[in-house]
Amino acid sequence: MTVKLQVGDPAPDFDLPTGDGGRLKLSDLRGKRVVLYAYPAAGTPGCTKQACDFRDSLASLTAHSYTVVGISPDAPEKLAKFAQDEALTFPLVSDESKDVLNAYGAWGDKTLYGKLTRGVIRSTFVIDADGKIELAQYNVKATGHVARLRRELGIDA
Repeated sequence: MTVKLQVGDPAPDFDLPTGDGGRLKLSDLRGKRVVLYAYPAAGTPGCTKQACDFRDSLASLTAHSYTVVGISPDAPEKLAKFAQDEALTFPLVSDESKDVLNAYGAWGDKTLYGKLTRGVIRSTFVIDADGKIELAQYNVKATGHVARLRRELGIDA
């Protein structure tokens, strides 16, 4: 059974490789509000749509003091190509072991095209400046999700 994070829970810390060859630690972002979104696979249609929606909303999210980070089980090299192909300017982190995805409840059983499978549960987490979960959304849709998230956060276009 996948454990789901709740509002007020401490956000599990991580130290993961990024697509640009560096590393990102969640604890290094303490003091900032973070939007961490989990997606199944770089370069697929839904994940590309969602990433581009975040890219296109990045200025308004940043203006409201949010830092966007994408997380997937893809290798850093695949993330680098994805970021380059789609002109993504926010960090993408690689969780090949799926340990962090598990800790966030974003890895587990899901239904895909009517079949039960195991994989990334498309999810978004808003983490407050103190490192606590402010919002946890599971099984989000790629299309329209960023616009809905912005509305929920009170961020206009």
